[in-house]
Amino acid sequence: MAQAVKPARAREEWAGRGPELAPYAASAMPSRGRLMVEPDCPMRTPFQRDRDRIVHSTAFRRLTHKTQVFVYHEGDHFRSRLTHSIEVAQIARAIARQLALDEDLAEALALAHDLGHPPFGHAGERALERRAGPYGGFDHNAQSLRVVTALERKYAEFDGLNLAWETLEGLVKHNGPLTGERASPGQVPSADIVAYNAHHDLWLDRYASAEAQVAALADDIAYNNHDLDDGLRAALISLDDLRDVALVGRLMVEVEARYGVLDGGRLIYEVNRRLITEMVADVARESRRRIRELAPADADAIRNAEQPVVAFSPGLLDLLGELREFLFSAVYRHPRVMERMVRAEAKVEALFDRYLDDPAAMPESWRALAVGLERPERARIAVDFVAGMTDRYALEEHRRLFDAPLDLG
Repeated sequence: MAQAVKPARAREEWAGRGPELAPYAASAMPSRGRLMVEPDCPMRTPFQRDRDRIVHSTAFRRLTHKTQVFVYHEGDHFRSRLTHSIEVAQIARAIARQLALDEDLAEALALAHDLGHPPFGHAGERALERRAGPYGGFDHNAQSLRVVTALERKYAEFDGLNLAWETLEGLVKHNGPLTGERASPGQVPSADIVAYNAHHDLWLDRYASAEAQVAALADDIAYNNHDLDDGLRAALISLDDLRDVALVGRLMVEVEARYGVLDGGRLIYEVNRRLITEMVADVARESRRRIRELAPADADAIRNAEQPVVAFSPGLLDLLGELREFLFSAVYRHPRVMERMVRAEAKVEALFDRYLDDPAAMPESWRALAVGLERPERARIAVDFVAGMTDRYALEEHRRLFDAPLDLG
């Protein structure tokens, strides 16, 4: 039986707390605590402690060899899930600072948001969604929750990381409410989230904190920019292709007007840094406008609002829509990427099927968890095992079990 949560000290009680926070910042009021009561840390706020636990987790280290868009062996300079998460965290801190929010909570959420992603990015996710469909399905946000509440097993007193309520809330709801009138049409929370929420209420029918909303938009900003860079590096797109994308083309003209002819690497970096700055500034302006209109007295006023308070302006949203369409058609759906992802999906499906039918094929620690379980419960074990794999480990396991080539072609 879980212990009752205990309010943690307000941030003001920690020395060296940094910039003054707005009254609607998550840490301007005491944390709702942790599921398992722990003594406060004398040196860190609850959210600094959460960030540190995330960084030291096994799941975080595995992000080093998990695909963002390009598989790890395609080159040393493409983004992985780990470098992506670090870029998201940097952007999230910048936006949080602009809005006088808790930077540590925003950073913790940015670093944790992809902990539940399986190998091979969205290809692995699609494969697990199909195979696990009859057994409750797969959702990477719900899997992130499982990682931090159950699958990390290193502490003496509990499974998971025992994160603060605000961090768990933000991890589950950073894209918005999951139930109730404010949820997106057709939104249905996963069975895993519903089951966890039954004993630790995360207010699924409300928005998350402003810090969680910041982390969600920082994710958008990071991947829109670095996928341009990676797409160019992989020669899937050219600089001339980008000139026809309004937001990027305008910045290319500005850079060339200032510096003249630059080599491709310098040109795209100058464009990327301006694009990130423009997006961050737009979010700050639009969010300040929404916050002025709402006039939130505290963090719960943000949660109970009728719309997100952290957002892009309508004008930039239109431009970003064009950029996303370009990336989708030119990068994510490029035949070279699709060919590798189709092969990756097949490997993930084969691994899941094998472990479900033959739990003895898993390592001893995982095999022991499946002993005596019926098929639906064994499927949950197989999902957890496969989702935690790096690209490299999944390829090695596939070769071991099926005597197949190591690479994806």
